[in-house]
Amino acid sequence: MLEAIVHGIILAFGLILPLGVQNVFVFNQGAIQPSLLRASPVIITAAICDTLLISLAVLGVSVIVLQYSWLEALLLTCGILFLIYMGYVTWRSKPNTDQEQAISFSPKKQILFAVSVSLLNPHAILDTVGVIGTSSIQYHGAEKIAFGLACILVSWLWFTGLGVAGSITGKLDPSGRFLSLLNKCSALVMWATVIYIGSTFLK
Repeated sequence: MLEAIVHGIILAFGLILPLGVQNVFVFNQGAIQPSLLRASPVIITAAICDTLLISLAVLGVSVIVLQYSWLEALLLTCGILFLIYMGYVTWRSKPNTDQEQAISFSPKKQILFAVSVSLLNPHAILDTVGVIGTSSIQYHGAEKIAFGLACILVSWLWFTGLGVAGSITGKLDPSGRFLSLLNKCSALVMWATVIYIGSTFLK
């Protein structure tokens, strides 16, 4: 049991640590919102989406679905188009230093964007299915449940930590210069992900 928990924690951290679309979005929202509470919809939604993906991967449902090549191709195409668009929007966006305008960014919009960057990101989905789903096969019963819960716990802790880090950064960078630079780097990461996924899929 302990081995499954430790395995799940290490594996989940390894997958979630790299700079990616989902991580950057949560961090950015933590930074531009006037308080951490206002950024909670993004944090909670991202964690719930990860919980869903991890659960499907551990249960084996996602592996079965992605056995259909046409469905995988459709998923990758939608994800690539979405990342290209998000990269464009992120590159052009400027940090909002007006607190009143920041407050007007509704929780509904935060949730919709968080769902989009979580469930339309093919890199994250394939990582979850290919790595967590495959790794969970070696466990059964209570051990498999413990493995899955360990991965989910890491996800919740990580996104909460990102929101907190973003909130602190936003208060330390009222000019928005750092966030502007981060947006440019984020866009480059998204476009690099598109190139990587496209080249991998065409092989």
